[in-house]
Amino acid sequence: MDQKKIGQFLKTLRKEKKITQEMLAEALHVSNRTVSRWETGNNMPDISLLVELSEFYQVSIPEIIEGERKREKMNQEAKDTAVKMAEYSKNESSTKKRKITSVLLIIFGGFIMMSAFAIFPNESSWGSIYAIIGGFILAAGTYFRMKPVLLKKGARMLGAIGCIIALFGIFMISDYVAVSQFQQAPRFSYEKSYGENIVEHKTLFYTVIQENPGTAKQRIEIVK
Repeated sequence: MDQKKIGQFLKTLRKEKKITQEMLAEALHVSNRTVSRWETGNNMPDISLLVELSEFYQVSIPEIIEGERKREKMNQEAKDTAVKMAEYSKNESSTKKRKITSVLLIIFGGFIMMSAFAIFPNESSWGSIYAIIGGFILAAGTYFRMKPVLLKKGARMLGAIGCIIALFGIFMISDYVAVSQFQQAPRFSYEKSYGENIVEHKTLFYTVIQENPGTAKQRIEIVK
């Protein structure tokens, strides 16, 4: 029990009532010195006077003994709880939005890639450009989707990079199959050289010769 704290509390209650020590002493039939000793923490009120002080100040006896209003403490605790609940709700909402955004990015990126393959012919560079853009969007969606699972930013970056590498591998393999098995021009070539009835496509791993492009006699061959 902290007598100094109790004394300060009694002093605060008296000032809230806007009365002097003399006026309180007169109301309780004690001396001014007694009231002063209570408020400085040098002495404590008798049990009978605690009841009178409780009724006079409209506070409970436990509140006087503890030197603080429980209601204020409870209100502060309730306020703190409300703030924490609001922060939790905000974080939960943010997490939900992040999940929705990541899924939409993944779907949108996949849609762009599929559209690029379906709409643009292999000879068009726009197909590869849109496919690469779609791949980066899908990787970004994967990065945000991994955030609740992988807390470290570095781990998420590695995951996104892994996704990009996997997509790159898929692009290269599908391109090779299209050239070797279906006699189609490579979609992901970084350089084209045009000659008489011949187009040379250079990719990262091999060179493709396309003879008589766009005709019934078209022939495609991997030379390197």
